Amino acid sequence: MKYQVGDEIIVLHSNEEGKVVEILNDKMVLIEVRGVKFPAYMDQIDFPYFYRFTKKKIVEEKKPAKVFIDNVPKEKISPTSNKVADGVWLSLIPKFSLDEFNDEVVELFKIHLVNRTNLPYHFIYQQQFFGTNEFELKNEILSFHDFYLHDISFADMNDSPSFHFTFSLLKEEKNKAPYFEANVKLKGKQLFKRIEEMKEKNEPAIQFLLFEKYPDKIEEDKFEVSSLVAKGYKVYEANKIKQNLPPAREVVDLHMEKLSDNWQHMSNFEILNMQLDEFNKWYELAVAHQRLNLIVIHGVGSGKLRDEIHDILKTKKEVRYFINQYDPRFGYGATEIFFQY
Repeated sequence: MKYQVGDEIIVLHSNEEGKVVEILNDKMVLIEVRGVKFPAYMDQIDFPYFYRFTKKKIVEEKKPAKVFIDNVPKEKISPTSNKVADGVWLSLIPKFSLDEFNDEVVELFKIHLVNRTNLPYHFIYQQQFFGTNEFELKNEILSFHDFYLHDISFADMNDSPSFHFTFSLLKEEKNKAPYFEANVKLKGKQLFKRIEEMKEKNEPAIQFLLFEKYPDKIEEDKFEVSSLVAKGYKVYEANKIKQNLPPAREVVDLHMEKLSDNWQHMSNFEILNMQLDEFNKWYELAVAHQRLNLIVIHGVGSGKLRDEIHDILKTKKEVRYFINQYDPRFGYGATEIFFQY
């Protein structure tokens, strides 16, 4: 939904400003202008800060010249197929307000997904701060449409925001990739620079290209396995791989006394590496078996092992989220991981 209750709007035919007070349906909202409430179609209104960038300055109002009926020019029919396909974009539309010094400042950004291609897509969207999911959405976007995602306050833009998308075709095509991932990561200085450039160029939004054209399917090279079989290697079909994997565990204990009998003579570096190798092994098995969750017991100690595991989890797309909180069985010495597929 492009608009939300409380959004400031402008009525396009009268240039009067108001606000949205109720969402009636997917095409109509109830707006309030100067104390009067009335319904309006969404294509009859717009955001005032968008209008500020697009309206033309009126230099002088002139009286309309008299036009005789014989001199009225015939209406020109403009072509309808003038849309230019230039890719799928992440669009940040700033909402401005005035501070105590009457200077115009950015209050928040409205985040939109803009599809300017000839294909419709399914998409999975995740917005993160410092690698932790803040907002997640699954939906679809049609050809030459935009999709309102959510708002982000200007202050939150200092928390290293990142935007992750996974696209797939609404109608599958054999020669096209089954999915495509695109990411945008922002830094504070980069965003401030883009805001200034936007103002100088009198543009309504900051845009980032996610992809120009949906990619074709990559044909995988066939690998000859008969020579490997002759040498005694075990070869399995990919669709039967789970049948030949060790079973996954629900709980993995990484205490060294559980992993080795001779760990007392190992250095701290060797101990940490063995624990991380054990973690990675059981993590990969959990994913291969598509488990919904996994509990990793790392202990409390100095927190080095816990921090290393958490850093790894932040890079894994199949991790929905993870928590390290008090558990009567493990105290604060365990992290529970929740997966998404």
